[in-house]
Amino acid sequence: MSKPVGALPAHPAGEQSSVEFLPEAVGLDADTFGGRVHVEWDPSAAATPLGQLPFFVEFLKLGGLFDPWVADCPLTLTSPTTKRDILGTLLLSVLAGHQRYAHITALRGDAVNAALLGMHWVMSEDSVRRALARIDEAAGVEWLQRHLDYTFRPLLGEPWILDVDTTVKPLYGRQEGAVVGYKPHKPGRPSPTTPMQSPSCG
Repeated sequence: MSKPVGALPAHPAGEQSSVEFLPEAVGLDADTFGGRVHVEWDPSAAATPLGQLPFFVEFLKLGGLFDPWVADCPLTLTSPTTKRDILGTLLLSVLAGHQRYAHITALRGDAVNAALLGMHWVMSEDSVRRALARIDEAAGVEWLQRHLDYTFRPLLGEPWILDVDTTVKPLYGRQEGAVVGYKPHKPGRPSPTTPMQSPSCG
């Protein structure tokens, strides 16, 4: 039987509280480019890589990050295809952990996540590859760097400390930039921060 929220005791500092999910608190709403959606969890279903996408899309929308990124892209199209469909397909592919254009095919039947980004449909791998090839390299690098800078440049004026102990965070699979480093609990596992050996000069 569920307890009313007011009956939950305060938890001691430094310890996690034991919170029971009430039936009415199972779902949450997210404001996406496709409109407001209600998200509910099924504890018996398998986890998916894009399960949290509605909330990330809400972050992109409320933060004003996705629309300007798409509008500013130095890509000119002569077909009915839109930049939003091309870049949205690429974003969905990256978020799903894809490493090759061919993996985009796995997203072709996904109309739900495409609608969250305000896309008409998921594009084919060939369409994405051809569209990206049309972007001038210098203009493309400048476009991406400008929008990347926008996300972190305000932080450079603030004092902050990065304190991460990656020796207790093992990495699995093949993650870009990870090399084998010091791991007392999982020897031989890669680390995300171990510097790579620089080539000797001379």
